[in-house]
Amino acid sequence: MASGLLLSRLKSTSIHKLHHFLSLLPKQISSAPFDFRNYSDTTAAQLSSSTGRLSTLGHAKNGSSATELSSKSSLKENELAKFAAIAETWWAAEGPFKPLHALNPARLAFIRSTLCEHFRKDANSPRPFEGLKFVDVGCGGGILSEPLARMGATVTGVDAVEQNIKIARVHADMDPVTSTIEYCCTTAEKMVEEQRHFDAVIALEVIEHVADPAEFCKSLAALTVPNGATVISTVNRSMRSYATAIIAAEYLLRWLPIGTHEWSRFLTPEEVALILHRASFTVQEMAGFVYNPLTGKWALSDDISVNFITYGTKNVQ
Repeated sequence: MASGLLLSRLKSTSIHKLHHFLSLLPKQISSAPFDFRNYSDTTAAQLSSSTGRLSTLGHAKNGSSATELSSKSSLKENELAKFAAIAETWWAAEGPFKPLHALNPARLAFIRSTLCEHFRKDANSPRPFEGLKFVDVGCGGGILSEPLARMGATVTGVDAVEQNIKIARVHADMDPVTSTIEYCCTTAEKMVEEQRHFDAVIALEVIEHVADPAEFCKSLAALTVPNGATVISTVNRSMRSYATAIIAAEYLLRWLPIGTHEWSRFLTPEEVALILHRASFTVQEMAGFVYNPLTGKWALSDDISVNFITYGTKNVQ
């Protein structure tokens, strides 16, 4: 018991030191606020002077359409192996996915607010997404798919890790409402080949793990009906995200297994907006997440320096 108390005090001290360190870091990579609603390739050209990555993300080659897809998968084999190794722990209260469970209420609040407004649904209804088809890409064990189904959506959950899908099916079958979820061990690219289409395509904490974010978003666009919507969340590539998402979350607090994230794979809000723009999406809203160590809860914020979530609409062509 004494050792547990000591560990608790050490973590409390570590969090205090971390917050002091974070207060010294800039919140944004760029000094000017990011106006995602007026984003265009002209904006991208201006930004490319500050980061060479922007000029190579998502360009359509040889005049090809943004919806023309490569038959290659955007998945990385080492990322699949990484998540397969911990698949059994998706629903463990104190497991490696505990941070995602804690983040889920804030993620769902953003999804409910933006998609209810987009599809003109009553956000106060217990089942506001009745009659809408959603796909949860990279669904893992189904921790997002299940609440979406409870909110009335017809949900398809897809993941390339077979063990994730098995865990998701077993857990969903415990509730008649969530047992209707269609779980598939497949990829977004394969679903495009099957000509599947959805009102909303959701990919949370996925894009930083794929080999080719631009091709991945083109697949998301191809799965989305015209005037449909997409919601993507990820981690910003900033000094603050390195301190929190890697140093603190993986090494200091051990919230995540070491090696879960590669900082170089993170995307800035500007880069995500560019990729979505070139995949025929228009970014409509963007928000950040902030963690309160006193309550252990996450909340939506206008601070997008670390975790952020984006809602965009599919352009009508």
